[in-house]
Amino acid sequence: MHAFSYTNGQLHCENVALQSLADQYGTPLYVYSGNTILDHYRRLDLALHGLDHEVAYAVKANSNLSVLRLLAQAGAGFDIVSGGELFRVIKAGGDPAHCTFAGVGKTREEIIYALQQGIYCFNVESEAELAYLNEVAKELGVIAPAAVRVNPNVDAKTHKYISTGKSENKFGIDFDAIEGLYAKASEQWKNVRMRGLQMHIGSQLTSVQPFVEAVKKVKPLAQALKDKHGIEFWSIGGGIGIVYHDSLASGQLHWWQTKEEESKPLTIEEYGASVVPLLQDLGLKILLEPGRYIVGNAGVLLTRCLYEKKGSAKTFKIVDAGMNDLIRPALYEGHHEIAPVIEKHGDFVKADVVGPICESGDFFCQDRPMPDFQPGDVIALLSAGAYGFVMASNYNTRPLPAEILVDGDNATLVRKRQTLEDVIAGEE
Repeated sequence: MHAFSYTNGQLHCENVALQSLADQYGTPLYVYSGNTILDHYRRLDLALHGLDHEVAYAVKANSNLSVLRLLAQAGAGFDIVSGGELFRVIKAGGDPAHCTFAGVGKTREEIIYALQQGIYCFNVESEAELAYLNEVAKELGVIAPAAVRVNPNVDAKTHKYISTGKSENKFGIDFDAIEGLYAKASEQWKNVRMRGLQMHIGSQLTSVQPFVEAVKKVKPLAQALKDKHGIEFWSIGGGIGIVYHDSLASGQLHWWQTKEEESKPLTIEEYGASVVPLLQDLGLKILLEPGRYIVGNAGVLLTRCLYEKKGSAKTFKIVDAGMNDLIRPALYEGHHEIAPVIEKHGDFVKADVVGPICESGDFFCQDRPMPDFQPGDVIALLSAGAYGFVMASNYNTRPLPAEILVDGDNATLVRKRQTLEDVIAGEE
């Protein structure tokens, strides 16, 4: 379910017209559909029916407090990658006992904070980190729950910047070294308790096959660790992809799109039907760590067209959002559909949509056929709910945009737009 569609010629988020939000709160502006977020969480939870499981939302995808609170109230756990994300979860009403702490570079301060808050588990990514975790826990006189992230060397066939499951990636420990490391931990490090096993092969996977391959490869290892060391859970990671092409709720191609842009996404039902039968006989709690799937298509970035520049080689549509607001296209060639919030019919134009940042990489699309929107018009960059605001910056001394959460007919400001005074606060 994606709650963005045209009604009476205006693009809506649920029952709220996006033009009205742009007029009231200004642009650039992030808008999220609360009901889409909850629908995706519940579908994932249902897809794992028959397993002892928990859906642990990956906070890095979208960490707005109101988004976290929505998911905490729905019963989600949380996958965190910093002490700051743990702080956010707690502030939003989440339970630290349902948080797993991942990431290759946890600091002493973060480890102490997480131990004091009583998190469920540290997902450890190197032998050195496991030894250090034991050292810090010993100083505090506590036992640290730990799981090692195994690198199954499975090619997720996704963009190289979001592939994490191959031997050349920085994440995890080589498959062949895992059993020896668990044995070493059991014998030498008395202040860690090996609670589980974790893996994650990459993000934005649009085929179920890499998931199946990774589960089949790692399952015997999980069984052996359960038998020898009594582990309780296996986190199979996240990575379920979303639709970036043709991402309006109607599911129909619009007149400005080409047939080649059509996508056949991996459905959560297909994922569950393929993966759950492989896991049912293990007797381990299964954690799933989705981020993008839950929030990606639940958000848009609204931006207003400032100018049109027609050159001999290209037409440029210059908008007031920049790569500092949404960096995905510049960082890893991320695609976002572009839809005018007031529906347009008639001629279309091939153009680049670019922002005001003084970088050649500041673009949202290049040479793309699109409706011929004009200066003053507001457009929506779709599928911007994941890795949008969380990766935003103040580059070029630009204030961070505001964020809106929609529930049916109601739109709530869940983050105020930064002022210039906010941007320089803390500087001397």
